Amino acid sequence: MRGVVPRTPFLRSESDLMFSRREFLMATAALSAIVAPGLSGNWARAAARQALGEDDLLSFEAFGNLSLVHITDIHAQLKPLYFREPSINLGVGEARGLPPHVTGADFLKLYNIEPGTPHAYALTSQDFVDLARTFGRMGGLDRVATVIKRIRAERGEDNVLLLDGGDTWQGSYTAQQTLGADMVEVMNLLGPEAMTGHWEFTYGAERVKELVEGLPFPFLGGNIYDSEWNEPAFEAYRMFDKGGVRVAVIGQAFPYTPIANPRWMFPDWSFGIREEEVVKNVAAAREEGADVVVLLSHNGFDVDRKLASRVGGIDVILTGHTHDALPDPVIVNDTLVIASGSNGKFVSRLDLDVRGGKVQGYRFRLIPIFSDVITPDAEMSALIDKVRAPYEADLKRELGRTQSLLYRRGNFNGTFDDLICQALMDGRDADIALSPGFRWGTSLIPDQAITLEDLHNATAMTYPQAYRSMMSGQLIKDIIEDVADNLFNTDPYYQQGGDMVRIGGMGYAIDVNAAMGSRISGMTLLKTGEAIEPAKEYAVAGWASVNEGTEGPPIWDVVENYLKEHPVVSIEENRSVKVVF
Repeated sequence: MRGVVPRTPFLRSESDLMFSRREFLMATAALSAIVAPGLSGNWARAAARQALGEDDLLSFEAFGNLSLVHITDIHAQLKPLYFREPSINLGVGEARGLPPHVTGADFLKLYNIEPGTPHAYALTSQDFVDLARTFGRMGGLDRVATVIKRIRAERGEDNVLLLDGGDTWQGSYTAQQTLGADMVEVMNLLGPEAMTGHWEFTYGAERVKELVEGLPFPFLGGNIYDSEWNEPAFEAYRMFDKGGVRVAVIGQAFPYTPIANPRWMFPDWSFGIREEEVVKNVAAAREEGADVVVLLSHNGFDVDRKLASRVGGIDVILTGHTHDALPDPVIVNDTLVIASGSNGKFVSRLDLDVRGGKVQGYRFRLIPIFSDVITPDAEMSALIDKVRAPYEADLKRELGRTQSLLYRRGNFNGTFDDLICQALMDGRDADIALSPGFRWGTSLIPDQAITLEDLHNATAMTYPQAYRSMMSGQLIKDIIEDVADNLFNTDPYYQQGGDMVRIGGMGYAIDVNAAMGSRISGMTLLKTGEAIEPAKEYAVAGWASVNEGTEGPPIWDVVENYLKEHPVVSIEENRSVKVVF
């Protein structure tokens, strides 16, 4: 496959070389002014906005005859937000040191991105707080709508295919209150032409069926089967005629949904990678006349990289689940693997030149959604305000303030989860607390209020019970070892794509390259400094158990009660996990 792809931030075409230099110079000039004495706050934001205009972000020299537009892992975030990318994202086995397992300064160097620029802020954790105050929030589906409408207008709707990679209906207070209805209404206006899913299934099978039946576009899941009859539970793929070519979009839902989430919520559906079914669906689509085959996937990046190496005939994999954002496609054999980030921070545009039933070349751009730069779409803004209006008073209610950066993403720790763990130990009278390593959950910068909306952005789910249980030291180790293998198994097909369980009250060491069951050592109870004894029992509090009938208050009540007693949050850097790599 021929590309037109020099390595410059965000836009991949020869014509973008001058643009990138111009943008870099303007951004550098603005940053020089920003750090001058007395220039801060709104003035700094104004300077940053002048340095980066909407046309700079959205201008794109059309290429070929088909545009694929991809969004994924929105997690019900309708409004602009802060979201810190991880400072550590380790790869193991053949993926070690390869994107997306490159972060911080190494990421900037790899993609030739200058520190301190808008690109550096959008894609890494480097200088995150300072750059967040400079460049502001990102995302907002009214800004995303502006981008998509512009692409459709410039390219022609008949040449554009918008696809949603899933994890769309869950992750906010309003989505929780409406069981996903707010997101369905908003996404219907945005107008994707197909989607797949993962967290959508945690609303339960009956609710998913109800919402899917009302969609004006297909919900695709070629790897989901009725477990009783072993028949497809959802449409596997859909054919589209776009740009004078036939495009097959195959849906691939998260394969480990019944393991990572409660099986009892959708007991009649079975999942899995089902590589053999992907092969069959690709062959069927080609037999039906597909010129282009797209896998709309929620497998996670490393799973899709392996899948692309084993299954031929897929032109593009639009990957999701692991929340990676990459400014270049990763090419595996003849397959382009596209990673479009999360939380509405990015929109991917991939232009393809398709002739003679084959992709001849491409041009790609990962579009960062800078909320202060991109004009909100009025129609979408009005709808977002409408669906949020019944809950606005609750959403704005302040629970406390943070003096620290609160974030979740990272392989081993996140300060928002440190707060949750402290609340669990305090509120449930526990020695140790466990908070699941979800990759969804927005960030808060220092001196920001913590609202009810912020808390639910990190906790909104349908099985939120905060349990308390007595566990032996050996059982605790077994739990951590199991999670570590889900994350660091050298075979991507055995990875579930989250991060390590966050632990309060206990430290440990982890050797990510060790054998299964042997990665964890040095478990220590922090309050005493004593080693965790295998036979001794400890009071453990946690939340998000996949076991049916788990009892306890919802996690958001536990954290809110903690904030009533501790309204000012200050989190020290967590050094309780020692990583050996």
